[in-house]
Amino acid sequence: MAKHLVLVAGNIGAGKTSLTERLAARLNWDSGFESVADNPYLPDFYADMHSWSFHLQVFFLGHRAMQHKALALSPRSAIIDRSIYEDAFIFARALHEMGNLNERDHLAYRQLYEIVVDALPAPALLIYLRAPVKTLVERITRRGRTIESSITPDYLRLLDRYYNEWLADFSICPVLTIRSDNLDFVHHNEDLDIVVKRIEDRLRGRDEVVFN
Repeated sequence: MAKHLVLVAGNIGAGKTSLTERLAARLNWDSGFESVADNPYLPDFYADMHSWSFHLQVFFLGHRAMQHKALALSPRSAIIDRSIYEDAFIFARALHEMGNLNERDHLAYRQLYEIVVDALPAPALLIYLRAPVKTLVERITRRGRTIESSITPDYLRLLDRYYNEWLADFSICPVLTIRSDNLDFVHHNEDLDIVVKRIEDRLRGRDEVVFN
């Protein structure tokens, strides 16, 4: 196939990182991941979300923009774990609604976001991994990450609603929706084969965009 940039989107615990790793290995694509270990704002953010939400969102915006642009302009196909678009329409929105990002900072962030995103090349495909909140909670509990210990089912349901509203109007590129609770692409190669086939079909312009 020709060179492509593919983004993987989805709620916390949906399986984005696992799918990105396996698709990159299977298809011999470059890959990009979320900046966590080297993020200088995360410790302050988790200690005081109200004071550090704006700083964190600006950091993520810059990191994702550089990553997106570099991989889009690379001669090799690439896949990225989480899209830059989710920062604004999912996580900054949630921080604003929950009172951790005030109106002034949210507006300033959105203005900066629009300028940055307008300058980025469009991806070839957005893969949306979807799973019930119950499944997300089970996965988050099982992996036992300290930074995720405060995530509640209500918060996941809020994000799930935001994803549905965002994708209803998303038109930057085609969207392939995958129910990750129905496919175990981590442990079963045949399930990964199904995902690869659907991605290849979409990148070749075939019409099917949702499967369960």
